[in-house]
Amino acid sequence: MTIDVTMPQMGESVVEGTITKWLVKEGDVVTEDQPLVEISTDKVDTEIPSPGAGRIAKIVAAEGETLPVGAMLAVIEQAGAEAAAKLKVVAPKAAPKPEVAPVQVMPEPVLPPAPSPQPMQAAGGGLREAEPEVGGPRRFSPVVLKIAAEEGIDLSRVPGTGIGGRVSKRDLQRYLDTLRKGGTPSVAAQPQTNGAARPATTAAATAQRAPQLGSVFRAPVYQPVEGDIVEPFTRRRKLIAEHMVYSKTHSPHVGTVAEVDVTNAMRLREKHKTEFARREGFNLTFLPLAAAATVRALKEFPRMNASMVGDSVVTRREINLGIAMDTDEGLLVPVIKAAEGMSVVGIARAIESLRRKVAEKKITADDLAGASFTLSNPGREGNLYGFAIINQPQVGILRMGEVKKRPVVVEVDGADAIAIRTMMYLALSYDHRVVDGVLGNSFLYRAARILEEADFEL
Repeated sequence: MTIDVTMPQMGESVVEGTITKWLVKEGDVVTEDQPLVEISTDKVDTEIPSPGAGRIAKIVAAEGETLPVGAMLAVIEQAGAEAAAKLKVVAPKAAPKPEVAPVQVMPEPVLPPAPSPQPMQAAGGGLREAEPEVGGPRRFSPVVLKIAAEEGIDLSRVPGTGIGGRVSKRDLQRYLDTLRKGGTPSVAAQPQTNGAARPATTAAATAQRAPQLGSVFRAPVYQPVEGDIVEPFTRRRKLIAEHMVYSKTHSPHVGTVAEVDVTNAMRLREKHKTEFARREGFNLTFLPLAAAATVRALKEFPRMNASMVGDSVVTRREINLGIAMDTDEGLLVPVIKAAEGMSVVGIARAIESLRRKVAEKKITADDLAGASFTLSNPGREGNLYGFAIINQPQVGILRMGEVKKRPVVVEVDGADAIAIRTMMYLALSYDHRVVDGVLGNSFLYRAARILEEADFEL
């Protein structure tokens, strides 16, 4: 009897995963719930446990391959009781910590020109090139297609070692390494068109091409200096970088700042913090008060609780508030679902629950999905104010600034006076395709006034 290991559903918004590393090999004997493979999605990185005990009969998916949910990854052959007793279980070895390799500065290679755009067709949840006129199609995973597009590589020239000549991420990396070292990589067989061989593109022809838009700028060549530390991007950091660049190039960001007197809110927190900690088991911070004010303002200005879907704007019924949280590998934005129906205490409990999940690395893809607006709190010290980048496809993000006491002018009995107040800046970034200045300013003003009034039940 065999057991199929498939790509699991790791959240309602996750449709595929990339095989990062196999922790076992064919022939290994595994126990139930033993980690088999590391996978990476656009939300979280995780390990897939074994659904049962037995021997790894076949590994179907290769490292670097991106597969849809439900796709076959491996086959486990269950062993009988007597056979299982004789089998030696192979536990996955802990991967050694990678050492930072010294950077070798090489002259910038002349890469083959990018292939002319080919029509792409959906195939098994991934993408493949349209079939050539003669011969079968060469299939490529989204990871390989992405790297090739970034590096300007003609995939038809890359020899593949996979099934049916499939080009893996490792094949493409080997091809790039050969180019960068100044070598001449072997060329994959070219498809024939109308009986004529496809002409090879020479380096001289590449050099003679007219510069294309976006190809003129070249970053300065890094010269290694003793003591420098070269740290490659993690997958999460790459995803964050891509998201930030996409957001800035697609959403016309507008920023506006409000000065907020949070004296009453801080007094309210100070008054209730001891009883709150005793009752709830965790400390009451200022963040739940700011989150509650944001939710109330979103109720009054529902247009801010919207998302871009193609050329349409969807005003969301539920307020799913994303709370940006820092981790060692970069920001995560877990989501408080249906926050419009929560009290301040309920919001505080939700934030604490998500914070613990992040700290214990138990956050799930569902915890990170579905936000309709985001609140960011980068810290209270050394942070006067700043404009955050919008979390796509949302249309706004509110960023908290430093909380600090300072003298301000207040009105006392109809006369102006100088008093020491606890002040903070709130900065709103909004998408000008959807939100106009009046709406953005009105929402920010209302959120600030709600926070100043501090009419919250604790």
